[in-house]
Amino acid sequence: QVQLVESGGGLVQAGGSLRLSCAASGRTSSYDMGWFRQAPGKEREFVATINWSGGSTYYADSVKGRFTISRDNAKNTVYLQMNSLRPEDTAVYYCAAALYEGPLLIRAYAYDYWGQGTQVTVSS
Repeated sequence: QVQLVESGGGLVQAGGSLRLSCAASGRTSSYDMGWFRQAPGKEREFVATINWSGGSTYYADSVKGRFTISRDNAKNTVYLQMNSLRPEDTAVYYCAAALYEGPLLIRAYAYDYWGQGTQVTVSS
């Protein structure tokens, strides 16, 4: 069983930065990890994913070049560095863990465990 706890969300002005953390209880070094977000009235959408070793990452087009996903397996923690934030980045951000490896990691249903989410609000 894996439990995930996100932190680092908050209120930031457009153009600013935040770093989200996702701390896992239990070993997650064999899991691929992902970040998703959900804005009010919208479906949960893929943001970024990183494979178990940290050697492979993939981003949604909307965040490519602005966000960076990374992981520290010794600390069982995954990070999402968010730069050049925009008002449209406002959402609850969730981290997730998947035993599955492959292209379906852009889909929420590919993930086995989810955190409770952390709110990110970007003001204009």
